[in-house]
Amino acid sequence: MRIYTRSGDKGLTSLIYGKRVPKNDLRVEAYGTCDEANSMIGLALSFLDGEDWHGKDAFLDHMRRVQTILFHVGAELATPKDKDVMWELRQSHIEELEKQIDEWDQELPPLKNFILPSGHKTSSALHTARTIARRAERNAVGLGDALANPLVVQYLNRLSDYLFVAARYVNKQLQGKEAHLHPDV
Repeated sequence: MRIYTRSGDKGLTSLIYGKRVPKNDLRVEAYGTCDEANSMIGLALSFLDGEDWHGKDAFLDHMRRVQTILFHVGAELATPKDKDVMWELRQSHIEELEKQIDEWDQELPPLKNFILPSGHKTSSALHTARTIARRAERNAVGLGDALANPLVVQYLNRLSDYLFVAARYVNKQLQGKEAHLHPDV
């Protein structure tokens, strides 16, 4: 199978089930932004090579599951509303994020101030993934009634919270220093 097809050379791409749309269509922006967030999570995890802490394997397992679900969220966004989705996001996927957020958050010092993306390079990359997930959420919201599954917006919203707490959790595990807002501004 060739990687290139030349079918997008004129600025169009296919949704699932073959409908052709411009590459700057909001639906394409939404699923493309999910892919971007997923790639940034992958980059963040690559920075953990050679790092070790008790619970790292469980952390990586959680993150890989999130990456897989996020991939499927992108596929759901690429499916026109009037078509059947191959995989459907469920409320339980959002609850999984919330459960993990709560577990990690119990191990973290309470926030008393805003923090800046900082610390271990994995944490900084997870913060970047968080902001990309927020953009994916905004794009999904923009789809309005064209969005078949309203849980997609909820999942992306919760995912950004999950990535924020994951960034803090990694900083704690690897002694990364959280930076606070500069006091002289």
